[in-house]
Amino acid sequence: MPGIDECLLEAMRLPGSLGAAVVDWTSGLALGTIGDSPNNDHEATAAETAELARMAAEHPAFAPSEPGAGKQAGASTAAPPKGLPVEDVIVTTRTGYHVLRFVETTFDSSVFLHLWLDRDEGNLALARLRLRDIAERLVL
Repeated sequence: MPGIDECLLEAMRLPGSLGAAVVDWTSGLALGTIGDSPNNDHEATAAETAELARMAAEHPAFAPSEPGAGKQAGASTAAPPKGLPVEDVIVTTRTGYHVLRFVETTFDSSVFLHLWLDRDEGNLALARLRLRDIAERLVL
């Protein structure tokens, strides 16, 4: 099971990777970084992306709802799915992609992987699949 440094190295092997980080979205601190940062400051980037991750993870609009909820009064009372409500967040800019992949942990699941890809060289679909695999194997 790879740790933070090994996971970041693996993320940087993706085509078009410019930089990557493991960030705690409750504190906004980078637990590890590699490569470049969009604003040349890994800590500032970590804090800024943590705000976006926190909004996505905590906002009720993105919480999973059960199928058919709100359609009829006798809707099922099944428990909501376990885990984080959001798997990843993708932001597309004119020159790149930012992929934030949430990492489920046994404690508080407040960590995400941030991958910054060049838009011309990167493969967004491949990056999502690989980040999912990396996040599942990451040991904190």
